[in-house]
Amino acid sequence: MIAPRLILLLCCLAFAGVAQETLDTLPPVVVKTVPAAGESKVDPAVKEIRVTFSKQMTTKQSWSMVTVKRAAFPKINGPLRFMADGRTFVAPVKLDPGKTYALWINQDKFTGFRDAGNHPAVPYLLVFKTRE
Repeated sequence: MIAPRLILLLCCLAFAGVAQETLDTLPPVVVKTVPAAGESKVDPAVKEIRVTFSKQMTTKQSWSMVTVKRAAFPKINGPLRFMADGRTFVAPVKLDPGKTYALWINQDKFTGFRDAGNHPAVPYLLVFKTRE
């Protein structure tokens, strides 16, 4: 059995390592999506998927929207872009009624979404369903 003091010491050391990280050195994360992840009654007339990150992103054309299954990937219907805020990515789409969509924002070796310091965004699985 591990002594309580040893556990406390290990926790303190782990926290000390995290405490040295800053917003600049930690990777960006997805903070909001439209449609929202898990939403089950999305209007199929929605024309865009928007993904907002926790910090400024590199907005050059190096993005990773990765398929889960080909049939579940939304049809891209125009040029992909970042909004002027540098944090919100926009994918014009054409959605079908009564369909479940799933896509990764970054995943495994596909790390095109990166912040201004070139840190790849934490992978995020976006899943939603359109209403009939």
